[in-house]
Amino acid sequence: MTGVLAQAPKTAATSGNPIVKGWYADPEGVIFNKQYWVYPTYSAPYNEQVKLDAFSSPDLVHWTKHPSIVDTTAVRWVKRALWAPAIVEKGGKYYLFFGANDIHDDKKEVGGIGVAVADNPAGPFRDYLGKPLVGQIHNKAQPIDQFVFKDKDGAYYLIYGGWGHCNIARLKDDFTGFIPFTDGTTFREVTPKGYVEGPVMFIRNGKYYFMWSEGGWTGPDYSVAYAVASSPFGPFERVGKILQQDPAVATGAGHHSVIQVPGTDEWYIVYHRRPLTETDGNHRETCIDRMSFDAAGNIQPVKITKEGVSARALK
Repeated sequence: MTGVLAQAPKTAATSGNPIVKGWYADPEGVIFNKQYWVYPTYSAPYNEQVKLDAFSSPDLVHWTKHPSIVDTTAVRWVKRALWAPAIVEKGGKYYLFFGANDIHDDKKEVGGIGVAVADNPAGPFRDYLGKPLVGQIHNKAQPIDQFVFKDKDGAYYLIYGGWGHCNIARLKDDFTGFIPFTDGTTFREVTPKGYVEGPVMFIRNGKYYFMWSEGGWTGPDYSVAYAVASSPFGPFERVGKILQQDPAVATGAGHHSVIQVPGTDEWYIVYHRRPLTETDGNHRETCIDRMSFDAAGNIQPVKITKEGVSARALK
């Protein structure tokens, strides 16, 4: 596993925000083999956004860059707008889900949500299906911003969607397609009020937390809200906003993921934001801050910081 140091400015004690140099957005944070990993969008104009880099760290403070873990030479149906990766490990292999080509008309364009696979979290990843996993527009949801959720019973679900609509679909065990629900449908809409894009789901104390991004991704009002339900299918009633801009720190804080330290109730939110003076819509930086809950299980509003988080090694 090779890589190069990818440090952004930090103090000796904390990660600093952003955590790495460069324009990166829509970060997926996960833990593999007692290492933290972040898989972000390489933020550039769509025609140049044709690769993904990854970053690994033993402690959230020192990051190593793994460049070009996948690109359009490995997934030949992708032409542009490769973004918002999601990744899971299953059976010793790593499955990287991504959106591509920014399709608006599935009758005229090839694109949507694809899958790549590798034997190592740093890649190299190769095209798994030779075509999109989701190449059509279902329930008015653009096939982008996919998240892979593993339920308590071991079932895997794809949760995705742009244009203000969110779908959930049960994945086959080998991730080659989907298993229809008992009513015969495959894509079930679970859109909560205020949803725009960027879904994330996790379980805490038996409850299903569903999070998403609101506002416009190029604007200062980009933010994250959430809902709670007793099932991955909802119904999801919006609770409130927990991540947003701070005029003293940065704007456009959104499109996130969460990391739970195994065996603890320690949580981190990994997200992107925009520097205060920036006007380029693609100038987004990946950051990490702590996420916590109150006694009733509500997510506390996140304070976005310049300092980032303290070192936290995994045992």
